[in-house]
Amino acid sequence: MSIIYRPARAQELARAEELVATSINDLTQRHGFGRMASARPPHFQQFSLNNDPDGLWIAEEGGEMLGFAFSWVCDSLWFLAELFVAPDQQGRGIGNELLSRTMEHAQKAEASEKALITFAFNTVSQGIYIRHGLFPRIPLYLFSVPREAWRTRERDTRLEAAAITESDLPDLVAIDAHALGLSREKHHRYLIGESELTGFLFRDGGVSVGYAYISPEGHIGPLAASRPDAMGPVFAAALKRASEAGSAQISGFIPGIAETALGVAVAHGMRIAFPMMLMSSRAFGDWSCYLPRNPGFM
Repeated sequence: MSIIYRPARAQELARAEELVATSINDLTQRHGFGRMASARPPHFQQFSLNNDPDGLWIAEEGGEMLGFAFSWVCDSLWFLAELFVAPDQQGRGIGNELLSRTMEHAQKAEASEKALITFAFNTVSQGIYIRHGLFPRIPLYLFSVPREAWRTRERDTRLEAAAITESDLPDLVAIDAHALGLSREKHHRYLIGESELTGFLFRDGGVSVGYAYISPEGHIGPLAASRPDAMGPVFAAALKRASEAGSAQISGFIPGIAETALGVAVAHGMRIAFPMMLMSSRAFGDWSCYLPRNPGFM
C-alpha cells in the first residue's frame, strides 16, 4: 500500500501531537537527554489550521499516521514549526516528501525569509535542511532552574509591568519590528485571546521597551526588547514575574548571541538543559533582543 500525503484535518491534530512527542522522545533518548516531550493540546496548531491550512500535512498508509508537518507564515517569514516521522517509519523518505509540501507553502505565500529551530545534535535533519537552502545561524539554549536553586536579584526590578491587552498591539508590533524585522500581530492576538500564557508589557518611564509571555509552568517566551540595552532589564523583570507565579521550575530559550540575557540567566542560577539551532535561508532580525517560546512557535 502506497503512502498518501494530504492536508491535515482538525480532528487529527491531537494524534499528530502524540506522534511529535513520541518522535522527540525517541531522538532525545538516543542522544542521552532522556524523555523531554509530552503530547499537549494542539491549540496553536488548530489556530494555524484555521488561519492558513496550507501549512499542515499528514503522511499516512492504510489509515495509519506516519508523519506530520506544520509550517506557518507571518508577514515575510515562513517558519517550519514541526516535521516529524514515527520512529519505526524513518528512512522511507517520508520527511523529505513532507518537507517538499511545506516548502510549497512558503513559495505560495511568497515568503522572503524561511526559518526553523531544530535540535543541535540532530545532524541528519540539519543536512536535509541545508540541502533545501536553510543554514545553521544561531545556537539556542534551553536554560532552566528549579525553584529551590533560584537566586533573587532585587536590583533588576525597576521596570513597570502591566498585563498585555489588545490595546497594546501597536506597541508589541513596534517591538517586534526591531527584534525580528517583521510583524507577528496575528500571533499576539492568539497569545492574548486563546492561549494559557500570561503576557506582560514592560515600560521604562512610560515608554514600552519589551514584552514577555509566561506559562503556568514558569516557562518564559516569547520575549522581545525594543533595543539591546533594554534586554537585560526586560528579561530580569520577566524572570521576577515567573518566580512570583510559584512554579516548580523557571525556564526559557536564549540565543547564543544574546550575551546580556545569558548573563542575567546565569546570575539567577539558571543552567543549560539542552542545545538547539536556528536555521534560516538568510539572516534576519536582532536575536540579541528576542527569546523564542519554543521550536514550534518561535
